[in-house]
Parts: sequence; structure tokens; C-alpha cells
Amino acid sequence: MEIRTRKPTIEMEEEFKIRTYTKVELACLYNPCMTIPCALRTLARWISCNTRLTAELSQLEYNHRDRIYTPRQVRAIVEYLGEP
Repeated sequence: MEIRTRKPTIEMEEEFKIRTYTKVELACLYNPCMTIPCALRTLARWISCNTRLTAELSQLEYNHRDRIYTPRQVRAIVEYLGEP
């Protein structure tokens, strides 16, 4: 009887870059296995539950209706939530 094993797949992870991201891009990077609406809600919930992050984003002129995050806003998000 022959036993077959799967070879582990090695995925090359690219280094996360601080740049402008759409909300969808960043939400999907943090939650790759979720649907887009669910990923967006999850990221928004993480941000709103973190009062220090929310305060810093408001200083950076973040509005929850904006469709993009500026590089400064992305840097703040990564500082508090870690890299996706």
C-alpha cells in the first residue's frame, strides 16, 4: 500500500507596504476568508472598538464615509492592529 503525502505549499508573502488603500483592499487583507461586506464590517468594528485608534484617526481627518485610507491612516491602523 502506497501512502501519499501532500507537499507543503510555500507561499511567498510580500512585505506589507504603507500606501493608500481602499477600504475594501485593507479589509480583505485583514480578513481574506470573509466576504467583502463582512470584511468591511469587521475592520470597522475593530477600529470603532479601539478608542485610541479612533482618536488618532480623527486627528488624521478620517471620516467613516471615506472610501480610501491615506498612508498616514494606514500607518495608524497597522500600529494598533498589526500588519494584516
